[in-house]
Amino acid sequence: MSQQRESKELVAVTVGFAAGADGVGVAYAALRRSAESGARGSLVRVGFTCRPLPSLRGRDVAYAALDAVAAALLERGIRSVEIELDDESVPLDLAERRSLPGALILPYVSLRCRLNRFRHVRVAAARDGVARDLTARARAEVSLHVAA
Repeated sequence: MSQQRESKELVAVTVGFAAGADGVGVAYAALRRSAESGARGSLVRVGFTCRPLPSLRGRDVAYAALDAVAAALLERGIRSVEIELDDESVPLDLAERRSLPGALILPYVSLRCRLNRFRHVRVAAARDGVARDLTARARAEVSLHVAA
């Protein structure tokens, strides 16, 4: 198995995601390297699973999606990232270290451990339509899977 070379350049990543009631989900991550300013980067598709709880209103799905995307980035040798996520809560949880519902404690710890493997990481809520488009794509795929 060949290992990929570690990248020292900053990669901007925009993430959209969705999961079905069964917890099977998909995340799409649009990657733009700093040298590709303005250019369209690559698109990465990552599957994940979680145990969605309605009371968490998708927050648990966001944790699982971000964890899966972070793992895929690390596997590709990417060590410096700025991630924009189609979710408001997770970036605040990470930045403010807020009190969490019991069901999110293990996903939080798992995600925090994964993010700590990056040399540089910043996670923020997405402010443009790219993340919404990626989420729409993920929702369409999840709904097709459920209908099949």
